[in-house]
Amino acid sequence: MSATTTAPRRTAWHRVRHLARRAWRAELGIWRSLGRFALRRPRVPEGSTAFPYHRLVQPILIAFIVVSAIEVVVVDLLVHRWPPVRIPLLAVGIWGLTWMTGLWLAYLTRPHAVGPAGISVRHGTEVDVTIPWDSVHSVAVRKDVVEGRAPRVTDDIDGGGRTLHLRMQHETNIELRLDVAIPVELGAGTVEVETVRLYTDEPRAFLEAARPFM
Repeated sequence: MSATTTAPRRTAWHRVRHLARRAWRAELGIWRSLGRFALRRPRVPEGSTAFPYHRLVQPILIAFIVVSAIEVVVVDLLVHRWPPVRIPLLAVGIWGLTWMTGLWLAYLTRPHAVGPAGISVRHGTEVDVTIPWDSVHSVAVRKDVVEGRAPRVTDDIDGGGRTLHLRMQHETNIELRLDVAIPVELGAGTVEVETVRLYTDEPRAFLEAARPFM
């Protein structure tokens, strides 16, 4: 497979605005995920089956959280005699620890979902779109490897059209081909895609859950 990344040319101001918008959306998503976890309210539509996708990255995220917690304690012990230094470092350390925890919980509380309304496709705090069944042409288990960060949009030449890749550790294992292009809100703006490739920890179960609605 050959693909080219869709990357519109941006001015410096557009890049700054794009980064600021992504950072703000991520910050809001982190705190919402913490709230959803505390209230035990994962974002799963009524009547839908949830499909997690965090298994590959969970050990890495937990390791970062543990290291961040240790770092907060160590830094506080080193500078506790100097309050003007200690307080800002403590605030930054706690914020970083909270952010990493919220990132992990974003994957847990925003799983993919298959149900009567369609397929809900998620990627942490960045992507959350429901594809109605009348827009879905096919659902297939298809393993693929794509480099670069996620989410990523490419123009494929294998008949899939513009494709949204929601990979985990460079891997996707479900391909959704659509009858019509659907808009997806990303940090850079809204793009229309004809194919979605995503990762789930349970690809065969995902396919079986989709069959009755196809």
